Amino acid sequence: MIRFLLTVLSVTAVAVAGAQAPVELKAGDKAPAFSLPGTDGNTHTLGQYAGRAVVLAWFPKAFTGG
Repeated sequence: MIRFLLTVLSVTAVAVAGAQAPVELKAGDKAPAFSLPGTDGNTHTLGQYAGRAVVLAWFPKAFTGG
């Protein structure tokens, strides 16, 4: 489960960062800084949640019809 979350985090961070090369994270690695739009309409950065547990819910086929 942790490896899956790290993979999602890595893919998401790369997508947000743009042209940066993907970095494979391993269990225990520090997450890279990133920001993502929330369903509440606000942009959330990882730094806003420093010191707290963060869970990313990612649904790759949500709202795509596929």
